[in-house]
Amino acid sequence: MSSFHYKSLLKQPIVQSSLSFILLILLWHSLAIFLESSTLPTPSVVLTILVDETLSGQLLHHLSATLGRLLISFSIAMLLGCAIGIGLGINKRLNNFFDAWLLIFLNIPALVTIILCYVWFGLSETAAILAVVINKLPNVIVTLREGARALDAELLAMAKCYQFSKLKTLQHVIWPQLHPFIMAATRSGLALIWKIILVVEMLGRSDGMGYQLHLYFQLFDVASILAYTVAFIVVIQSIEFLILKPLDKYALRWR
Repeated sequence: MSSFHYKSLLKQPIVQSSLSFILLILLWHSLAIFLESSTLPTPSVVLTILVDETLSGQLLHHLSATLGRLLISFSIAMLLGCAIGIGLGINKRLNNFFDAWLLIFLNIPALVTIILCYVWFGLSETAAILAVVINKLPNVIVTLREGARALDAELLAMAKCYQFSKLKTLQHVIWPQLHPFIMAATRSGLALIWKIILVVEMLGRSDGMGYQLHLYFQLFDVASILAYTVAFIVVIQSIEFLILKPLDKYALRWR
C-alpha cells in the first residue's frame, strides 16, 4: 500500500517539478565545489547575496523599476498587436499591403531599435518603453494574424444564422478559437520582453535589473549577477503559475 502511494505521489506534476529543481540545484552545487572558481559561486553564496540585497531594499527597487517597464510595454504591445494581427488576418488586402512592413520589423535587430530610439528620443523612459514595444509588437501581430486566419468560417456563419450579437459571437465563437494564440503570444512575449528590457536598461537607464547587472559585470561580481537573475526568474515563474495558468484554466473551463 505504501509502495503504491509512493508511486502515485511521484506521478504528481508538482512533485516531478520539485525533484527536477532539486536535481538542478545539486548539479550546480557539485559543479561549483568541483571547479572551486570565483566565476561559479555555490547556491548558498548566491542565496546569501539575494537575501542581503532584498533586506537592503536595493533588489526590490530595481526589480520594481523593471517590472513597471515590463507591465507598460507588455500591455501596449499586446493590445496593439492583437488588434493589428486580427485585422491583418481577416483582411487579405490589408495583410498584402503591410506584409513587407511586418517582415522588415521582424528582422530588425533589437539592439538597433534600442539605439535608434535613444538617439531619436533621448535617454528617457518613453524611449525605453517605445524600444521594447517596437521589438515585441511584430511577434504578437504575426501570432494573432495566424489565429485570425485559422478562424472557422462555418462557426462564424452559424453565429450569424442564429443572430448572435457581436459580443456573444466574440465570447462564444471567436475567443475560444483565438485563445491558444493569445496565450502563446503572452508567454513568448514575457520571455522576450524581459530580455529586451535588460538591454534597454543596460544602455540607457539609471535603475532596473539591467542596470544592476551591467554594474556587477563591470565589477566581475558573478554571485550578484546570479542573485539578481534568480530573483527575476522567480518573479516570472510566479506570474506564470499564479496568473497565466489560472487564467488559461478558467478560459478553457468549457472543455
